[in-house]
Amino acid sequence: MYDFKFADIGEGIHEGVILKWEYNIGDVIEEGETLVLIETDKVNAEIPSPVTGTITKLGPPVGETVNVGETLAVIDDGTTAQNTTPEPITDGEEEKAAGVVGSIEVGSEIISNSNEFEQETTSQTKRVLATPVARKLAKDLNVDINIVTGTGENGRVMKKDIYEVTEQAKQVPLQPHTERPFIQMPAYDKERTTREKISKLRKTIATNMTLSKSMIPHTTVMDEIIVSDLVDLRRSFKELASQKEVKLTYMPFIIKALTLSLKEHKIFNSSFDHENDEIVYKNYMNIGIAVDTPNGLIVPNIKDANNLGIFELANHIQKLKEKAMNKKITLDDLKDGSISVTNYGVFDSTFGVPVIKFPEVAIIGIGKIMKKPVVIDNEIVIREVLPLSLSIDHRVIDGGDAGRFLQTFKGYLSNPMLLLLS
Repeated sequence: MYDFKFADIGEGIHEGVILKWEYNIGDVIEEGETLVLIETDKVNAEIPSPVTGTITKLGPPVGETVNVGETLAVIDDGTTAQNTTPEPITDGEEEKAAGVVGSIEVGSEIISNSNEFEQETTSQTKRVLATPVARKLAKDLNVDINIVTGTGENGRVMKKDIYEVTEQAKQVPLQPHTERPFIQMPAYDKERTTREKISKLRKTIATNMTLSKSMIPHTTVMDEIIVSDLVDLRRSFKELASQKEVKLTYMPFIIKALTLSLKEHKIFNSSFDHENDEIVYKNYMNIGIAVDTPNGLIVPNIKDANNLGIFELANHIQKLKEKAMNKKITLDDLKDGSISVTNYGVFDSTFGVPVIKFPEVAIIGIGKIMKKPVVIDNEIVIREVLPLSLSIDHRVIDGGDAGRFLQTFKGYLSNPMLLLLS
């Protein structure tokens, strides 16, 4: 017998909801065939069978939640029973874990809420995410790590969380257990209001935005760029792009300018490891693109965008948008981003204050290109102007860094021939 348990597939996913069982009890399933479709906080995952055999037991029914480590199915494969409970995956093992996922798509059904960072209070049900240093410190200080609220990525318990618990224990006298304080919602009139459960994707967006704003001290710089030459260059290439069946927007030029700017300002292609007080510089450039879908905002990224030309970038952008709209985005499309771009200009907006995608350290917001009067050589002339916003993580990036980065970025877009020659 093979006890097949729901494994940790990475990206902070700890639970999922059963959407569809592809096989029933008594059916024979081949190794690698899809056993079940599970909706998680971020994607829908087709989970394949690890062995060939007869299904003797299935996990929760459709619509119910299954947690990492719980049984999905018991399969009679001709062997003796074995326990396949997975250990929590470390960062270095994340790539190997991706193998348990087949075709993955973004979920849209409205189902029960989940909490990506929820931790069980008993070690019997789920092992708390924590760094090895934090576990040792908790043991040395006699702190129950299961009751510590983690502030790290994906709710991971850090060393500072242990210290905070011990300091609070010194300062606050013991009190009888009371319910945790909460924000009291207004008593809405049920007859004049309608309630609707949010989707898994919307729950994830809310969680990620809260994480980003609570962890990252945002500062935003706004500016305008004269892009008349860029408008002319794009216009001159549109016919050639059409012949090659390429939809040429301004975004490929913006991404190209962004990759060239990252080469000169490496701090913008980093993440801040607050646990170890280190800046993690990335030796790749995966540019994220915010895609507005009917189910919510998704930010997949173009891998190694610095190695692609304008037409290649245009094709990658179109493919990512199609995958997002068709709910075919994969975990690989979402992870390991360098910096992101959000284009609110498509909604006829000029300026905005974009929220950084944690754990990145910056995001560029692009507004609507407009014709405006500007002063050139002491004369008022009409030019195309691109408004933009740059939000930065002020823990590692200063205002001077942001100003210098924008100067470089503006230089490439105001003189777009540099994009073709670089």
